[in-house]
Amino acid sequence: MITEIDDETALVLIDLQKGIVSMPVVHSAETVIEKAVDLIKAFQARNLPVVIVSVNPLGAKWTQTRVEMPMAPKGEEAIEQARIAMEQSGFFDIVPQIQPALKDLMLVKSSWNAFFETNLHQHLQKQGITGIVLAGIATSVGVEGTARAAHEHGYHIAFATDAMTDTNISAHENSIGMIFPKLGEVGNTTTIIDMLSKKA
Repeated sequence: MITEIDDETALVLIDLQKGIVSMPVVHSAETVIEKAVDLIKAFQARNLPVVIVSVNPLGAKWTQTRVEMPMAPKGEEAIEQARIAMEQSGFFDIVPQIQPALKDLMLVKSSWNAFFETNLHQHLQKQGITGIVLAGIATSVGVEGTARAAHEHGYHIAFATDAMTDTNISAHENSIGMIFPKLGEVGNTTTIIDMLSKKA
């Protein structure tokens, strides 16, 4: 349950890009996007920071390690072929429903974690941010990966669970039910927006 939203809170949306939202997710991607847009409007109306994150893992070191379930191509030729195909398909493009303001941060990450090898923490610290509202796709991958790092940095995290989904229902439910309550507080967009409204 979300008990409080810090006065200095940023909205961080994970990987709401064309190639990700087109995956076979377990909840309506359109609904997730609609909820994300509601959050963006609420944060923009209160002049609070919005961070829109996308992912491009091609060639990242972690993608070249030995794993049982590879998530990206290995080798220079395969990486280049994937890059061309993904760029042509618009895989990396943020969905058109999301309309960032000029002051919103557009961030590209190369791993599950939006803090890893990016300027996200520095950007938030410059603005005195102490809390993060987190949402996006996929719950157990980019959202959880970013949440773990945000918790390590000491941010208060509020999870907007109706603005996130996953390709696997068990993974989604494990993150929301078992992991997120250990990292922050769990609720929905209505609760978060209501709490923001009371601060206006």
